[in-house]
Amino acid sequence: MSRIRPLTLVLPLFVVAALSAADPPPAPKTLMTESGKLLFSDDLARPPGKEWRVAKGKWEPADGGLRGSERKSDKHGAVMRHAMPFRDVVIQYAFRLDGARQTTLSINKAKGHLCRVLVNKAGLTVRKDDSDHDGPDKAVTFEMRKTPIEPGTWHTLVVELHGKEMAATLDGVHVASGGHDALDVDKANFGLTVAGESASFKDLRVWEATPKKDREAAKAKLSAGRKE
Repeated sequence: MSRIRPLTLVLPLFVVAALSAADPPPAPKTLMTESGKLLFSDDLARPPGKEWRVAKGKWEPADGGLRGSERKSDKHGAVMRHAMPFRDVVIQYAFRLDGARQTTLSINKAKGHLCRVLVNKAGLTVRKDDSDHDGPDKAVTFEMRKTPIEPGTWHTLVVELHGKEMAATLDGVHVASGGHDALDVDKANFGLTVAGESASFKDLRVWEATPKKDREAAKAKLSAGRKE
């Protein structure tokens, strides 16, 4: 009997651990939307899988995350993209600046760039991209939020896209937001980019998004974030 008891104690612990690992990630703190169905999840603790397309740079596991580094020979920032159709979403991930000048979350439509959130040590910026480069469309900076972002430290970014509006929240405190009719389209993929030495990423999640019931209160929070 003495040999059986340790096993009976270990098995429940193993089952609990397995169930915990299967639990869905907690919903992020959002401003203008509610997160719904989980569409995509990647801890980014391993080399990029087949669901990612590595376009430029070097991407390798490091310190519990995935580190992207620009290669001088590419003459372009490091980029990896995940293709999936979506419209209104909440995207959350953790990042760390490891010498990079800048990193972005880039959202594309089927033909061309659409919008992005840019992060550097001085703060974060949300903008609509120039989708046709040589055509009439132009990039539009919605808002630049100045706040020091400490290199070598993990930070959390939550990005909300709904209709023609987008908002980015850094560490649950600092907010940059804006809107444009061009954003209210089907999206085709999203990507992480790194300009400069390197930046690390982990715990990426994408949820469906629906508007908060009290839209006016949500807008007031966005306005309050701009005044802080």
